[in-house]
Amino acid sequence: PGTYTEQMEGPIDEAKVRLRFPPEPNGYLHIGHAKSICLNFGLAKDYAGRCHMRFDDTNPVKEDQEYVDSILGSVNWLGFDWKDAKETNFYFASDYFDYMYEIAEHMIKNGLAYVDEQTAEQIKENRGTLHTPGVDSPFRDRPAEESLRLFREMREGKHPEGSMVLRSKVDMSSRNINLRDPAIYRIRFAEHHRTGDKWCIYPMYDFAHPLEDAIEGITHSICTMEFEDHRPIYNWVVENSGLEAKPRQIEFARLGMTNTVMSKRKLRALVENNLVDGWDDPRMPTISGLRRRGYTPEAIRDFCEKIGVSKANSKVDSSLLDYCIRDDLKTKAKVAMAVLDPLKVIIDNYPEGQTEMLTVENNPETEALGKREVPFSK
Repeated sequence: PGTYTEQMEGPIDEAKVRLRFPPEPNGYLHIGHAKSICLNFGLAKDYAGRCHMRFDDTNPVKEDQEYVDSILGSVNWLGFDWKDAKETNFYFASDYFDYMYEIAEHMIKNGLAYVDEQTAEQIKENRGTLHTPGVDSPFRDRPAEESLRLFREMREGKHPEGSMVLRSKVDMSSRNINLRDPAIYRIRFAEHHRTGDKWCIYPMYDFAHPLEDAIEGITHSICTMEFEDHRPIYNWVVENSGLEAKPRQIEFARLGMTNTVMSKRKLRALVENNLVDGWDDPRMPTISGLRRRGYTPEAIRDFCEKIGVSKANSKVDSSLLDYCIRDDLKTKAKVAMAVLDPLKVIIDNYPEGQTEMLTVENNPETEALGKREVPFSK
């Protein structure tokens, strides 16, 4: 795996911190992602660092260029960018497929990974439970040369989906189930939105993500709390990759809001079942939907600032987002009046046919928004 490390040699990194925002391009971003965007890009700005824009496109089945374009547009609209006068930090996990494959072979040769031919059900059953240790796969101690041959055959498409996986050799008796030899490559005959049909094996998230961070020289890999139990395997992959960079994973609580659906799977169901007019329907909590509804990027950034960051899972009242947009617009928007349920009134002692034009301010707090005239008559 020295190939990529050699290419990375150069001047010392001037960025004090280097973070990343790594969405999977399988849907549109929602308000929960806005918290992560503001956190990662905001910290990079506050600490004279860089934030990388990276797509975790390791699952070709649900990913599409439409989602890539939408995500980039949402990040820019919120006021953030991955390029400046010195750097352009725009990446895809698929950029590293060749390097990841090299590292996987490196692990096989060093006795850190093996090809397992058990079924998915057998692997799940033998992984054990929170109270019982896992059972070693009958293929765990197969010779490295044999695993290497089978892994190369997997890459060449000689084996069907589900027939075998490449597993890391960690600790089947660990109290953390995520360390019980997790799969790091699986066979998937699907066309990738960027690499086409070049690959029929794809890396698993727990293998790919730490490698992406290490290859890019990320210093702080900030993710949500459900990945806290995955931190040991993250560290294990980094330590055994042969790469020099040692990123640190830090977790925070994801955003939960009252009266708001935050599951991308459920939002996708609304779109696919034609219950809304697309991902950017104004009723959707997607960033595109909020934009169409009239929310401003300043209001969303203010909302993310106000809710703060912690490890404790909690729900934020959705009225706080409404407060933020009102607070942002009160000095920006022209104020208008509307009578929603009018009652006709006739002024008897006002001259027939006369109309007076009264001048009112468009916004009492912002003189620059000008004035307008409204009619007054009988």
